[in-house]
Amino acid sequence: MSSTELPDVLAASVAPKPGVVGVAPGERLDSVTLPGLTLSVRSRPSVREGLPPALYVHGLGGSSQNWSALMPLLEDVVDCAAVDLPGFGDSPPPDDGDYSITGHARAVIRYLDAREQGPVHLIANSMGGAVATRVAAVRPDLVRTLTLISPALPELRVQRTALPTGLLAVPGIARLFTRLTKDWSPEQRVRGVMALCYGDPGQVSPEGFSAAVREMERRLALPYMWDAMARSARGIVNAYTLGGQHGLWRQAERVLAPTLLVYGAKDLLVSFRMARKAAAAFRDSRLLTLPDAGHVAMMEYPDTVATSIRELLVYAGQSNDSSISGARG
Repeated sequence: MSSTELPDVLAASVAPKPGVVGVAPGERLDSVTLPGLTLSVRSRPSVREGLPPALYVHGLGGSSQNWSALMPLLEDVVDCAAVDLPGFGDSPPPDDGDYSITGHARAVIRYLDAREQGPVHLIANSMGGAVATRVAAVRPDLVRTLTLISPALPELRVQRTALPTGLLAVPGIARLFTRLTKDWSPEQRVRGVMALCYGDPGQVSPEGFSAAVREMERRLALPYMWDAMARSARGIVNAYTLGGQHGLWRQAERVLAPTLLVYGAKDLLVSFRMARKAAAAFRDSRLLTLPDAGHVAMMEYPDTVATSIRELLVYAGQSNDSSISGARG
């Protein structure tokens, strides 16, 4: 089913024109065209030449804007770029309609190959964490270090609070959801998302809330929004059921890059109890646990996350950052 075949979703010819994507001061937004794929990439200018590249990958329903708080805190040690996965942010759907974890990973790999700038520090959240795990496992030559914030790796007992998101994978649920919520305002939708993703939604500033509402309004005007959400959610569920060498936990064990794992104790989508399992699976891992963080620690506690990433770079021999003292070995 194509995106325009979803009932209750306006066809592209009659949909309201989406608004302009938000760009924070110091950021730029570029479009990268590859065969069958166009990706929007958000970046910040390097503070000096020769910095190693970093690529940020968002989660389900997110975009490159999710990294706008973290990128300025690392721009003196890495060359920052954040990608909008196909169908999210300002990236249009992929021509082949593949929203699986493998499909998203293939998009990231194709982008990195096209850049021809060598391996990157790969930093990812939620669904992006599953994508990044697969990239690091199958293409170790592309990854210097790996940072996973609440990665969507398979859980035997999924939290009840995560079930509504998982239900989007069921055929027809996205259509039903659009009907049931057709009268919801963008403000209501944003409050619901923040309640699910933040340990304390009250931390969000009025400016941050307004920006999120504007982005929600823009996304709702896109005819493929729910199709991208539903197919990507289905991709996560399908990835959870894969066994053998294609299973995400098996691939985690194959990752060679030094890895930082970040988990929030108040995460309603990825269980905090998976932190120890992840630390055991990734062979060269460091674990950061945040008692008050939810699902998006890089937005809730960007300074703490940035400090841990700096420590990872020092540990991996990728930075001589003199501002870090007592970096863990």
